[in-house]
Amino acid sequence: MSLFMPAIVGDYFNAENHHDSDAVAQCFSADGLVHDEGHAHAGHAAIKAWKEAGSKQYGATVSPTSADMQGARCLVTCSVSGSFPGSPLALRFAFTLAGDRIATLEISA
Repeated sequence: MSLFMPAIVGDYFNAENHHDSDAVAQCFSADGLVHDEGHAHAGHAAIKAWKEAGSKQYGATVSPTSADMQGARCLVTCSVSGSFPGSPLALRFAFTLAGDRIATLEISA
């Protein structure tokens, strides 16, 4: 199935599935922000560290199943598989875009 989503969101998922923390961080604006598992990660260095830790701990792969644009927000539902209880899980990735970069990402169940 082919889903429409902005190129930068597609780039994020490609980097995520290749466990490339540098490429994940570069998808964000310089002051980008990620909210995940009750924690906030601000800026490229923090986002890179968040992604490195998550990749090491969970080794997750993410498969988008639906995408919806709402203005500058892209809401993507994904099946996330990895080494964690309940795998695979359906998670929602809510991206807020700023130009050609991601300003914020909120990940929730």
